[in-house]
Amino acid sequence: MEFSNSGVKHPLTKKGIEQAQTLAHKLSGVGFEIIYSSPVLRAMQTAQILADRLHVPIEVTEALREWSVGIYEGTTDIAGWELHRKVQEDWFFHNKLDSKMPGGESFHEIRDRFVPFIEKLIQDNKDTDRNILCVAHGGLYLAMLPVIFKNVDFDFANEHNFPYTACTIAETRPDGIYCLSWCDILPARR
Repeated sequence: MEFSNSGVKHPLTKKGIEQAQTLAHKLSGVGFEIIYSSPVLRAMQTAQILADRLHVPIEVTEALREWSVGIYEGTTDIAGWELHRKVQEDWFFHNKLDSKMPGGESFHEIRDRFVPFIEKLIQDNKDTDRNILCVAHGGLYLAMLPVIFKNVDFDFANEHNFPYTACTIAETRPDGIYCLSWCDILPARR
């Protein structure tokens, strides 16, 4: 399997298009105001399918891009995949947040682009009941959602992976952001 965490090289497959259409149907009654999308081609294509069905605008943001694998981007190197696994293990289980692939991003660097984006969304929408949809990537969400959610930790995230076109539903409360549903699983309430 090839690393394709950036750029516009890999479009959605036929199955990916079908999954995005199914998701669009599932979300059709929600009433979103806007969709924010990763700049990676398959995410932008997913966002466009959703936008067409939901009749909402799309804004592309680097904040939602999948985390960079550096020199391994575009390769199928088995050593790269082993290093990818090790870096995630360093982050999630050993608190080695500076760990990264050569030329790639550390946990800190990912957090530095993702968290301010989410904080700005919350600030800009704090007195509204707007529904906002973010289209991004499983690796990014596994790493970053436990950072922003008050009731999800890394153990829960790693136990419950993030399949393609899965949804997480969150709400803001006075004391932070809470996950209401993680890929159709209800996390513990706090």
